[in-house]
Amino acid sequence: MANLDKTQLDSFKKALTETTRSIAGSEELTVRFSADPPGVSGDVIRLPNIGIKSSKDTLTVARGLADGFALRTKFQNPDVFQKYMPAGAIAKEVYIAMENTRCEALGCQLMEGVAHNINAKITDEARKKGYDKVKESYQVPLGDALAYYIHEKISGKPLPYVARNATRLYADEIKARGGETLEGLEDSLLDQAEFARLVRQLIGNFGYGDQLGDDPDQTDQPEGEESPPDPDEDRPDVEHEDKQETEETDSFDEQAFEDSQESAPSDEIEADDLELGETEETPSEEQDIQIHRKPYSEADPNYHIFTSQFDETIKAEDLAEMAELERLRTNLDQQLEPYKGAAGRLANKLQRKLMAKQNRVWEFDREEGILDAGRLARVVANPTTPLSFKVEKDTEFKDTIVTLLLDNSGSMRGRPISLAAMCADILARTLERCQVKVEILGFTTKLWKGGNSRIEWANGLRTPSPGRLNDIRHIIYKNGDTPWRRARANLGLMMKEGLLKENIDGEALEWAHSRMVNRFESRKILMVISDGAPVDDSTLSVNSSNYLEAHLRKVIAMIIRKKQVELIAIGIGHDVTNYYQRAVTISEVDQLAGVMTEQLAELFEANPSPLSKHQYNHQSAYLG
Repeated sequence: MANLDKTQLDSFKKALTETTRSIAGSEELTVRFSADPPGVSGDVIRLPNIGIKSSKDTLTVARGLADGFALRTKFQNPDVFQKYMPAGAIAKEVYIAMENTRCEALGCQLMEGVAHNINAKITDEARKKGYDKVKESYQVPLGDALAYYIHEKISGKPLPYVARNATRLYADEIKARGGETLEGLEDSLLDQAEFARLVRQLIGNFGYGDQLGDDPDQTDQPEGEESPPDPDEDRPDVEHEDKQETEETDSFDEQAFEDSQESAPSDEIEADDLELGETEETPSEEQDIQIHRKPYSEADPNYHIFTSQFDETIKAEDLAEMAELERLRTNLDQQLEPYKGAAGRLANKLQRKLMAKQNRVWEFDREEGILDAGRLARVVANPTTPLSFKVEKDTEFKDTIVTLLLDNSGSMRGRPISLAAMCADILARTLERCQVKVEILGFTTKLWKGGNSRIEWANGLRTPSPGRLNDIRHIIYKNGDTPWRRARANLGLMMKEGLLKENIDGEALEWAHSRMVNRFESRKILMVISDGAPVDDSTLSVNSSNYLEAHLRKVIAMIIRKKQVELIAIGIGHDVTNYYQRAVTISEVDQLAGVMTEQLAELFEANPSPLSKHQYNHQSAYLG
């Protein structure tokens, strides 16, 4: 422990603030210490809370975070950063990670103290992601591997072991795919635009060129010409459209930029003016039409989307102000008051089962091990009796994470979504007490009738069979590493009027699965709660009637084939056993809490049944 007194702690914070301003070259910077995720918002840098009992390592990591954010402020031009930002999720993640690393590594070249602090930050991040334990390259995101690789090359400092282990798995591939491109690394470090071009070329080398989007150097507007409106800006006259949009990637450093991204005003277009039954216009043979389609799904290369530019992955707290979330949460609590007693009993039942699995188990009368004090009386009574030892037996309870993927479609409105929110709340609290991490995710669309995607399609060539034709919205209610108490209010968002719209299950399931496979936990359980098959009227009106359903089946098959995640599904009033191998269908939403707890309890038994495909009618599961 550092064992700082209050005066020393205040002095440390003051010194850290002044050093951060000095490195950044800006006296306008404000440094705040809070429980919020570290990041940068304008001239405000957020750092983790530190206290008088903070360890020396914790203080060094705080310095590393501060130095990293300061170096980005110094070396990173936000306009250039945005200009070269790729369109696709993986390409964007690689771009952000490498640009952040460029700034940090430049600082490490210049200042030995900064190099020490950044090294501590990298060690802390890599250890939290479990990179010291990974054995296969797919367990490490490409962005992190490349960022670590170029950090070592730029800074000239050896990587800490936990990060070096992650890069080692990619070493041969980096040399084979990116060796020639990376030869120009040293010459581009001080030119952000040139470095961005190099990164985009490297992304293409790794097979993600389809995610780069348009070449920013060829799409610049002539001087004096007005830029076109940004189609991704909110449209105020579209009914129920939420006012705040962000995108999130899984990389740590994304937080530093999420508040700095800007968009231009766009023309107002009334989405409801479009009718879903419009006749497709087939272009004439004389027209030179090229349909550029990108592989969008790992499970099904033939699954397409018309455009992803309006999609979003967003935190619940970014869809409503905190005051509104608290009000919605209070409303949720009032609706669920009659069920709390029964729900509490089910939670206690689950907790007892899980805690029992974690209890220590001993083998007695061993020749070596820990001395069994309980049997010393035999030795006292008869000195010729040999000493007895005991050995702790390995238990089968693994480090575990559970992801709850909740259908946020319009058909869930009312009591189904209220009870789904309550059950997620109960399980998060219960499993957290048992040292099991929980992630809570939701999926819906941003608008009815296809949203901006359909508007763009209708205003263009109306290509036949365009693929998914709506703006998806994936919501993170609770991150796997966020304590329940900090995410409690977020679940109230499900009560927000206008949130629940269409459901595109296949993409949501693939998204949730991709988040889980990069986790470090040994065991991963994904529980899907839905009240029906995938339905999006806009997509199904211009594609085959089973387009979304077929994709869902292929995603499920991929998850089962990979065997990295255990998949369970609960259907509310709809037989989802047609899709999922391990599935339960309930006829009343009041049964939901009982089914969830019993299914999870069964998973933690020593030998869970491989299939559990049945209707659920057990009376003890009813709430109320």
